[in-house]
Amino acid sequence: MTNTYNTVMAATKRIPVSEEVWAEISDLKCPGQTFDDLLAQMVEQEKKRRFIEDMDRIEAEGDFVELDFDVLDTD
Repeated sequence: MTNTYNTVMAATKRIPVSEEVWAEISDLKCPGQTFDDLLAQMVEQEKKRRFIEDMDRIEAEGDFVELDFDVLDTD
């Protein structure tokens, strides 16, 4: 038998932040939005930003080779 209290408590974490950071995060939160939702959205945005940054770096620094293959004409 699973104890619901322990399951919920195990998933909850506390992240200490300064008053200034708390205020900044609170200002970003939309009405009705939870901090969990806001942080999840921020994480996704950061992942996308890093991906784009990595792709730009690879494009700028990369030494690419043209691939030679036949493409069927579908017209």
